[in-house]
Formats: sequence, structure tokens, C-alpha cells
Amino acid sequence: MPSTLRWVADHLEPRSRPPRIRAGGYRGGVTVSSIDRLGRPLTDLRVSVTDRCNFRCRYCMPREVFGPDHAFLGRDELLSFEELHRLVRIAADLGVSKIRVTGGEPLLRRGIEDLVGMFASVDGVDDLALTTNGTALPRLAPALAAAGLDRVTVSLDAMDDAVHRAIADVDVPVTAVLDGIDAALAAGLPVKVNAVVTRGVNEDQIVPLAAFGRERGVTVRFIEFMDVGGTNGWRMDQVVPADEVLAAIAAHWPVEPVPPATPGQVAERYRYADGAGEVGVIASVTRPFCRTCSRARISSIGELFTCLFATTGTDLRGLLRGGASDDEVRDLLAGVWGVRTDRYSEERAEGGGGDGRVEMSYIGG
Repeated sequence: MPSTLRWVADHLEPRSRPPRIRAGGYRGGVTVSSIDRLGRPLTDLRVSVTDRCNFRCRYCMPREVFGPDHAFLGRDELLSFEELHRLVRIAADLGVSKIRVTGGEPLLRRGIEDLVGMFASVDGVDDLALTTNGTALPRLAPALAAAGLDRVTVSLDAMDDAVHRAIADVDVPVTAVLDGIDAALAAGLPVKVNAVVTRGVNEDQIVPLAAFGRERGVTVRFIEFMDVGGTNGWRMDQVVPADEVLAAIAAHWPVEPVPPATPGQVAERYRYADGAGEVGVIASVTRPFCRTCSRARISSIGELFTCLFATTGTDLRGLLRGGASDDEVRDLLAGVWGVRTDRYSEERAEGGGGDGRVEMSYIGG
């Protein structure tokens, strides 16, 4: 028995051990799902395809850490498209229906549209999204749409060009991101915009970003600055609470809450009272949602992480390249999720938390 499988077998209590799943991951024609110790099902998988990015946003990849001398992963270390496809297929057998392709910047991975097509072909995957900084969308959006991508999320933290350049820390104008959004919309891809709000950096961009979303017909989601990883210099006094964001928007355009579209949805939804679409907030710091978290993450070298704020992962690449069967990989996935008790954001709010967290650029946001 491989050491990782032995660890799971040793740590699972009888009541928590998932049923063994045979051919196709089905029992009696029904997909068997994996439930953790807090009763949370595994439904969402975020798959990182590269640790590289062409931006150096301070809240994710600060230049002083990820500079010219930083050793990024070698190509042979990355999971191949075939390995990534196999993991997604096995995860779908366990009830995963939502796949988000992440990075780094996933559009830097050569042939990404081919991988999207492979993911789109997996039975059980009914929501396939990709998170990007948008700069490569003018070139790739039509191919991604044709391959079966359902939607894109574009990171955009400012409408003002100088503020955008300061946050991204690259000589790329904000119009490059806006052109990417327009290209995705033109290709028929629904777009959501994610904006990380940091005190003293871009809180004056809340209203301009909301106005952009109303004008373009895209949902802008404002994210509280989080202590992901150990290099972004996070401090609590830099967090702009979601309630403050909503108040700034409502002062211009009244909003009203919208019920969650799906269980475990991380964004709180609000509709504009005048009918001009929706806006959202992700309040991971001030209103933690750990108790409904149904997301796992796989790094670009095949490590499984069960929390965005994790310190360690579980190696899957060794199994894939060591000749393990689908059943063995599936049992490991289900077993690791089955013993999961992660609730870091709640612990942070209670005065707890920990150090040594993995960088967001490594496992995706």
C-alpha cells in the first residue's frame, strides 16, 4: 500500500471511512459523494495549471519575493494535461460538478484551450470556469468558448490606470484587462469581475468598479483582503469590511440582498434596485463561511489542498506516476476529504489561525 494511502487508512475512523467506489465511481447508477467531518460535501475543485503569472500583485505575488531570481516550477514537474484530466474525471466520480481552472495565470499554460476541452468532456462536470487577469483573453477567448468553457472570472482591482499599475506592479495598462473582458463577452462567455479591496490602496475604486459592472452588464465581486500565504504583508487594519463596501455602493445605487444560487456559495449577492444587474461581496475575514466550504484545490504539481489557508498538501502526482489505479487515487481523494476539519477563517476570527500557509499563487484563489 502506498504511504499516502496508508496514512489515510490509519487516520480514518470507521464512521468516517468513505464507501469504496468501483468502476466509474458509481454505485447503483448514483455518484457517491465524499463528506468531511463537518458534513461538507466535496462539490468544487480548483485546478492550478501553472505557478507563473505576468502580474506581480502585492496581495498575491509581491515582486520582492517573486522576482527575477525566483525559481518557478520546471515543465516536467507540472502535471500533464492527461494527468489533470484523469484527476478531474476521478473527482467527478466523487460528486465534484464544478471545476475552476486557476494558476498563477492559467492562460500562460500553452494549449490551455485543449485542456479546457478535455475538462468539458468529463461526465458530471456542469460548471467549468477559469480565473484570469484577462490580458490574454483577446487572443484566447474564442478558442476557450469553443472548447466548452462556461464562464470566466477576471481579476480587476481598479479602474484608474495608475492605481491598477501600482497594484499589478507591471507596465500593463488597465485597458489591457478591459479589452480582455470585452473579448470574453464578444465570444459569448459570461464574465464576473473579482476585486480585492485593500485599505489605503484602492478603496476609492469601489464605486468606479461598481459603475463599470453596471455599464458592461457584469457582476463585480468585492473581496476582503485576506492573509493567504505568508508574503503579502497582511494586516487586519488593511481589511475593508464588506459592509463598508456595500454602504459605498448603496450611497449611489440602492441594493437589496439576493438568496444564494447554490449551497456553499461564497459571494453574498445583491441586486441593484433599479434593475441594473448584481454586485457581490466575499467577506472571508469579517463573515467567515467555512462551515459551508465545499472546495478542494489541486496545485500544478498535483498536491491536494483542502483549504485556501492550508500549510501542507497531499501528493497525488506520486500516485499518478507510480502506477496507481483510479480506485486507489479515488480512495485517497475521498479519504483526505473525509477527515477534513478545516475552518481557518473562523479560527482567525476567534483569535486563532496559524503560520506557514501555502501561497495563493501556488494553489489558486
